Amino acid sequence: MAEQTLAQQLAGFADAVRRDGAPAEVRASTRQRVLDILGLCVAAQRLETSRAVISLVADQGGAPQASALGVAGAVPAAQAALVNGVLAHSLDFDDTHLPSVLHPSAAVVPAALAVAEMVDADADALLDAAAVGLEVACRLGMAGYDLELGNSVFFEHGQHATSICGAMGAAVASGMLLGFSEQQLTDVLGVTASMAAGIIEANRTGGTVKRMHCGWAAHSAVMAAELVRRGISGPPTVLEGRFGFFEAFLRNEADHAAVTDGLGVEWAVPGIFFKPYPANHFTHTSADAGMRFIEQGIRPEDVASIEIGVPSAVVRTIGEPLAVKQAPETGYQAQFSGPYVVVAGMLGEGRGLGLGLADFTDELARDPQRRELMSKVTVVGNEECDAIFPHQFPAVVRLTTTSGEEHVEKVFANLGGPQRPLTDAQLALKFSENCRDLLPDDAIDRIRDLALSLEGTRRVRPLMEAVTAAVPPADPIRQP
Repeated sequence: MAEQTLAQQLAGFADAVRRDGAPAEVRASTRQRVLDILGLCVAAQRLETSRAVISLVADQGGAPQASALGVAGAVPAAQAALVNGVLAHSLDFDDTHLPSVLHPSAAVVPAALAVAEMVDADADALLDAAAVGLEVACRLGMAGYDLELGNSVFFEHGQHATSICGAMGAAVASGMLLGFSEQQLTDVLGVTASMAAGIIEANRTGGTVKRMHCGWAAHSAVMAAELVRRGISGPPTVLEGRFGFFEAFLRNEADHAAVTDGLGVEWAVPGIFFKPYPANHFTHTSADAGMRFIEQGIRPEDVASIEIGVPSAVVRTIGEPLAVKQAPETGYQAQFSGPYVVVAGMLGEGRGLGLGLADFTDELARDPQRRELMSKVTVVGNEECDAIFPHQFPAVVRLTTTSGEEHVEKVFANLGGPQRPLTDAQLALKFSENCRDLLPDDAIDRIRDLALSLEGTRRVRPLMEAVTAAVPPADPIRQP
């Protein structure tokens, strides 16, 4: 018998989980991610980019299969996945897998929810499919992680691994919910690889297209599954083949063992980091340090200087160019600014888990008090942090007061990761804060309770119906 290809091994893994079920702790972690993603989708209703994609889908219409938040009435499952995937990723508040630096749930969960609603799946089927999708995405992301480089080869090539690998994982999840055979699950990987995409130039020079990436990945996944369902097939060697996924995206600089070692035994899903704060994940430990300084009684007016020490590879993202990071013009730019986030930790309202969406507005980014404090903040590489990165995003923050006293906070583990996990209650708090002022309190409570009680033969459809009933349709965008 010929050795199975990588795609065939992933398909066999997915088929086994569909038949036997995922481990309890994996289902529990996936259940939390469903709640997290739904809260992010609700919160992102505020954005003009969300309104744009909602308006597009509403204008197109189609078979009423699944719920897209902000669209009145059901839409085709692929379109629902598009809308909800865009919303899930737009606030940079979605979870992160390390060290691949992948944000897997924002692509996988919207696709799985859309297909689950379309076929009226039960909770266990949804959780198993989404868990496998997350696992596939993370493993493909790790196949592109270069240990010596300490970075993702996808990233080095200007590619958004989140959307590229997310599309592949979301497609497997969609296929599982559609009852695909092992052959069809292999095919759906083979088809989706021709639809996976995403480049990250917008991170450098601007534009809002990155917000679309996870939506397009989820849309591609559902479309690929629908095509396979109708007989379209893909190459079994889609991953490792001469002209396959690894060659196309990674120039074959891929770790094949990362895809299959421990498959079905060692799960990445429970270790995916939740985001407690709505900012670039590299900044979170600096926020913790800022909050600790305030707890020690240090007042903003006492600050002479702050030095944020971070992994050297992170400086370019949250500290350069320094003049720009010290004076962000928008809340979105503030999310990627080390100086802003440490200051927000000192001046934030303390709602939610410490910092929330209310701390990242355009007005606060331009607030004179924050600007004055940010002008005193620098961002540098730190050897202690280099030794830990990228398994955590640590920070060593040194604050010098006007009287010459130095205070140092070392935060080596991220809140929301395996070493500092978030409980159901904390994730429920994050969900409630994300929905605050957008949904009635009783609707928030109902959606939260439905999501956290997903298990067994409970259907997925009532959860999505509760969400869409509470979220009003977005105002249409009038074309000239």
